[in-house]
Amino acid sequence: MSLVVVPVRYPLSKHSRRTLERAIEVAREREAALTVLHVDLYQNGKKVTRLDLKNAVERAYGRLENTRYVVRTGFLVEESILDEVAAEQADAVVIGSKQASRLRRIFQRFTDNPDIDRYLRSHLDCEVITVESASA
Repeated sequence: MSLVVVPVRYPLSKHSRRTLERAIEVAREREAALTVLHVDLYQNGKKVTRLDLKNAVERAYGRLENTRYVVRTGFLVEESILDEVAAEQADAVVIGSKQASRLRRIFQRFTDNPDIDRYLRSHLDCEVITVESASA
């Protein structure tokens, strides 16, 4: 079974909801498992539990089949996302356009390739689906 990973903020922001909605669609279209990922930053001192994340998502979307909820702790959101995608050997990651911009800046620092999709495909064999933010 293929796997789709979607990083979200907790509590769910408007942008996280849009990204999550797209990830749910992608997982259903592909008959894939879904991993909903939240990264708790060490420096923020907040403790979000897997149950907190699951309850928030289920309040917004109901119970989702084949869905796993993961809370990672780290210093950099982007690094934690990449770690999860690599560790789970995800087939696709659905990220918001703001997250894509941050990932692009990080890749530019570490590589000469600012193309996230191509980088992940070549290094992690993963498709990146970017969800545009809603216009205000």
